[in-house]
Formats: sequence, C-alpha cells, structure tokens
Amino acid sequence: MPLATQRLQLITQLEDPKRYDIAIIGGGATGLGIALDAALRGFKVVLVESHDFAKGTSSRATKLVHGGVRYLAQGNISLVREALQERTTLLHNAPHIAQPLPFVMPSYKFWEAPFYGVGLKMYDALAGKAGLGATEFLNTKQTLHCLPTLQKVGLKGGVKYWDGQFDDARLALALARSAAKVGALLVNYCKATKLIHEEGRLVGLECQDQEHGQERGKKYNISASCIINATGVWVDEIRQKDGEAVKDIVAPSQGVHVVVDREFMPTDHAMLIPKTADGRVLFAVPWLGKTILGTTDTPREDLAREPEPFKAELEFILNESANYLSKAPTRADVKSIWVGLRPLVKPPEDEGANTKKLSREHTVLVSKSGLVTVTGGKWTTYRAMAEDVLEQCFESGLLPARPAGATVDFSLVGAQHADKKQKKMSNIGEAQGLHSYGDEADFVASLQGSSRELIFGLTEAMVRFAARYEYARTVEDVLARRSRLLFLDADQAEKLGAVVAKIVQEETGQDPQLADFLHLAKQYQHLP
Repeated sequence: MPLATQRLQLITQLEDPKRYDIAIIGGGATGLGIALDAALRGFKVVLVESHDFAKGTSSRATKLVHGGVRYLAQGNISLVREALQERTTLLHNAPHIAQPLPFVMPSYKFWEAPFYGVGLKMYDALAGKAGLGATEFLNTKQTLHCLPTLQKVGLKGGVKYWDGQFDDARLALALARSAAKVGALLVNYCKATKLIHEEGRLVGLECQDQEHGQERGKKYNISASCIINATGVWVDEIRQKDGEAVKDIVAPSQGVHVVVDREFMPTDHAMLIPKTADGRVLFAVPWLGKTILGTTDTPREDLAREPEPFKAELEFILNESANYLSKAPTRADVKSIWVGLRPLVKPPEDEGANTKKLSREHTVLVSKSGLVTVTGGKWTTYRAMAEDVLEQCFESGLLPARPAGATVDFSLVGAQHADKKQKKMSNIGEAQGLHSYGDEADFVASLQGSSRELIFGLTEAMVRFAARYEYARTVEDVLARRSRLLFLDADQAEKLGAVVAKIVQEETGQDPQLADFLHLAKQYQHLP
C-alpha cells in the first residue's frame, strides 16, 4: 500500500525537537532530488515548500528530457554529455512518467538538413550507449509522414533524432513520495520565514504552516546541521535572510507555452525549428493528447508565482507556427497558455546579458554562515545536481561524506514493477490515465469512485488518491499537478473545479480553495 500523506501527521512531526542533518527549502525538482539522494544515503532529511510541490518552474517545463541540442552550438559539450547520460537514467528510473520521443527538424533550404544533421550525429556520438535512436536524414515524403500537417510548399526534407519526454509535475511527486518512503519528512504549504543563527553560524530555520493563512498558521523551529536553499528563481530572497548584503545571482527567463488540440499536429513526433526569425527555438510537442507550442528565453524582471505571458510572445508563437503548419492555430484555438520562469545564473558582469547566453548549468554557493544555495540547471540533470550539492556540503564540512550513486539505479515510486505495457510511449498520444501511475494503477483503480470518470483520463478515485497519498490539498493541486488538466484545457478544468472541490473537501476536511482555482483557470484562458 502507498505511504499516506496525512497533513496532521506531517505537521506534527515538525514539532519534534530532534535535530536533522539536512533541512531543504524548496520543493521543486532540485530540492526534491536532493531530499531523495540524501535520505538514501542515510541522512535525516526535512524539506519545506511554501506552496505545493512543483508549483513554480518545475511544473511549467517544456516536458522534455533532453541533452540540449542547441547547447552544442554554444560549444557546451560537457553539459550536453552529462544531460544525455542523465536523460537515460531518468527514463530508466521512471518509465511510467518519462519516455523516448522522436523529433523532426524540417528543412526548407538545401543546406539545413546536412548542417543540422551533422550536429545531431555529434549528439548521437556524445550519447554513446545512452542513445535512444540513430539520427536519420528524411526526404520530403518521409518528413511529411512524420509531420503530416507540415507546410509542403518549399519543403526539402528533414532530420529525425531522439530525445525524451515526461510529465514534470508527476515526476516531482514521484520524487517527493520516494523520498518520504525512505525516511525524509516533506511538508508542502509550509514556508521558511527565518534563518536561525548562533554565533554567526546557521543552525536552523523557522517555518510557518501556510494552510490556514499567514496570520493564523503555527510556526515551527527546525534544527539542522546543513540548510540548503533550493528555491529556484527565488533563491535570492532566501539569501537575503542570511544576514549579509548579497548581489542577486539569478536572471529570470520566461518560456511561454501555448496548448492547442492535437488536430494541428496529429502525430507522435515533435517538431523543432532551431532558428526562428529572431534566432530563438520554436517547438511543437505532442503531450497528453494535446500539442504544446512554444519558445524560450525572454528576459523577465518580476518573479510572480503565476506569471502572465507577454502579448508579443503569444503573437510570435502563433505567427511562427503559421510558417510551418498547414493549418495554423489562431488565438481562438488556444486551450491553455502558461509561463515558466527559469533561474538562469548571472555572469559576474551581467549588465545587458542575453538570457540565451546565460548558464543552464547549476551553481552551488556556500555562505560564511553555512547556507548552501543551488540554482540554475534543468529538470533533466536534477539527479546530478543533487549529487553536486551534497558533495559541496561534504567539502564545506557541513556533513560527513558518504558515497554517491544511490540514485543512479533507484526506481521511483510507481516504477518498481513497470512492465512493457506501461513503458510504451503512452504520455505522447494519450490523455493522462491509469498508465501514468505505473505499478500503483491497480491500487488506484481499487479506490472509491474508480468507475466514475469526471473527464476523459481522470476519475474520482484518482482525485481521492491525490488527496490521500500525493499531498494534494486544494483543487489546484489536483487539476494543475496531480492531473494536468489546467495546463491542457483551462476551460474544462474550470468546469470540473466544483466537482473536484467536493471530493477534496471530503478527503481533507479543509477548504479546497475553489474560488482561487476558478480565478486561476480564467488566467490560463486569458490571452494577452
């Protein structure tokens, strides 16, 4: 039976005066990856997250497990090689959440296929035995077979290569639940409000229960030998609490994602345009029965929890899509629009820096008081990042050194007995369903409401499972991250909100925050 995540039991454990080895602030990809690695090495671990797990950047990725084809052009061979190895590790450890995905780069100029093909052959070579499939040169007919709604006029052919795809929020949950299973304490909706120092050294943190509102939530003190700041684009806010004036190290960059129906690209191949009119990448990715269109790397100053897209970005995506798709989506075809903020690391002299040139590699800093801060990186390399952070903790004398490698072959929750049927590329063409639960599918199907389908791919039993075993506390938790409906079709999510709210309230006994969710669903439908 899965490990229950009852809120009262989790909060009660925070009252225990015991000292932890590691206290982690931030429940995104980085923090959760560190929690699992540290717990597997036998450390006493606690993690607090001010909102829901993966509420920020970690649920708003482009859903790709990749080595970073475009980083080859930047000459960052080491980053690409590491990411390719980590890509294979992730696909192996979570086959119910991550699968291989074929990509096609269409060519409309004679030089494009050989030019990009050479780079992709290098990509294959760097992957070595970790490769997912060989790069192929395609003629016009083969390219259209892979991408049937591609613009035919002027098409010369294309190049096909392989990367991976995943469900980012569900991978975050699998990490959280796996860490809890091996002894870590993880609490969402619990904000780190203060860092505690003794004689100039960091010895713990104060956190506050956010579920009952900031004014009424109880505060808890956590003692730990090592405090890790893994809050993504918000790391500088925590660094400011450390008692010294520090310069910001993060330059936020946004990626805008527009979701349309699968009819605009009815295929299980993704399309990648490596260089658009302004030099950025355009992608069209099949995901959970829909198609995600988007681009990346627009500088952004604000750090809103729910960033709204810029009008120019939406227009750019739709206009560029029209250059490559025979049936171009319009504003009326958009099912959901959402933005992810990436924590790119600033160079020492960053005035006027372009976010396309900032580092995707992660940075680990240790302050004079002992605060360990990690930021940058990407989902694909979360596991390697966790190892690097712990190594830095050892080198700084904050923790006793213990061997790495515990997570290399560690199957995440749901993957322990994944069979071939579950390993099929179900996340590409199909809506979310029981297959995404891996070997827990039968247990989910045994719960109350398994025969009651709320919408295709989501049953009442799944909602109950989310509340009992996946830390879900609100309607948003269920429809944005346990199910991905908000990201796929915001209007349908809005219509389903009241039904889900009733089930969540039955399970938790708490206000499921329906009004807040309905407001958010409107935002995901609102086009700038």
